[in-house]
Amino acid sequence: MIPSEDYVVTDRGGIVENRHRVHAAVVDAEGRLLYALGNPMRQTLARSAAKPAQALAILEASGLARYSFDEADLALMCASHSSEERHIARTRAMLSKIKAEEADLRCGGHPSLSETVNRAWIKQDYAPTAVCSNCSGKHVGMIAGAQAIGAGVEGYHLPDHPMQLIVKRTVAELCDLDPRDVEWGVDGCNLPTPAFPLDRLARIYAKLASAADGVEGREESSPRGAALARIFQAMARHPELVAGEGRYCTVLMRVFNGALIGKLGADASYAIGVRASHDTRRLGADGALGISVKIEDGNIEILYAVVTEILERLGIGSPELRGELAAFHHPKRVNTMGVSTGGLSFPFQLRGSEPEGEYSRPAALVQ
Repeated sequence: MIPSEDYVVTDRGGIVENRHRVHAAVVDAEGRLLYALGNPMRQTLARSAAKPAQALAILEASGLARYSFDEADLALMCASHSSEERHIARTRAMLSKIKAEEADLRCGGHPSLSETVNRAWIKQDYAPTAVCSNCSGKHVGMIAGAQAIGAGVEGYHLPDHPMQLIVKRTVAELCDLDPRDVEWGVDGCNLPTPAFPLDRLARIYAKLASAADGVEGREESSPRGAALARIFQAMARHPELVAGEGRYCTVLMRVFNGALIGKLGADASYAIGVRASHDTRRLGADGALGISVKIEDGNIEILYAVVTEILERLGIGSPELRGELAAFHHPKRVNTMGVSTGGLSFPFQLRGSEPEGEYSRPAALVQ
């Protein structure tokens, strides 16, 4: 049973208009569930929030090393970018490195995720093509991985292609699941997309953050740990490539300046990996944290507000840092004349995980 208060409320003139059901999981680097909302075990399609895990499969297949992809290229493989000129130019440059053509991409063009870019395209009567796909970096990476393992490029996007079989195994390993326990659908960009319990998405991001801590702390790191750290660092150092100007992922990672990474998945899933700090230790983690969120009705505006609210409830970062996300935390709800018509509120409570699996309400997190 999902507690009835685990939702976000939007109102119009004080009248309840919508209730948006929220699910969330907060785990430590070992995958131990620390806090939850709704059903933290909800079977959830990770969509583009799975891209760092998919990028790990490319990296481990030597897809980066063989073609001399740099850190920024790796960031684009993890991106749901805005199709800004820098994103398109880097996609083309990456294609050149692997001696592939745009026609080899099995993703299609679509309107930009940025309204600014869309308005420019309309003025230019520009029709977006495959390199404009927000997932173009991931697709180039998959082709590179396929070539690196000696598999054909043809059908690289299909579930039974050797590259996708490696991806499936890698994702399951990061989730600490048997591959048979991970379900797969087809994403909007035409690549397979995984579904697994929501807390496992948080577990992946906790591993990314923990790996970054290990490498920079100069602890002995496994090859996989080093690869995970590279992915974390690529995203943290190139947030403008992971999303784009004004987008939540880019703003979030710029504000926290290397302390965390965050990634959107379509239809309102989100994941964050938080590096070890006083904040994470105060919450009961020995090291890094992973946070995953799903809004049941797929509302992205509500998702960003909830993610920011959870960061505030957990006390991740200073109030000044979190204040930089105010436009996403409390978005203005105005009509066509700019008149304020209502707002949103967060009646939910983060619940701490009890050993027997029930949830309590830690006083420190009651709002």
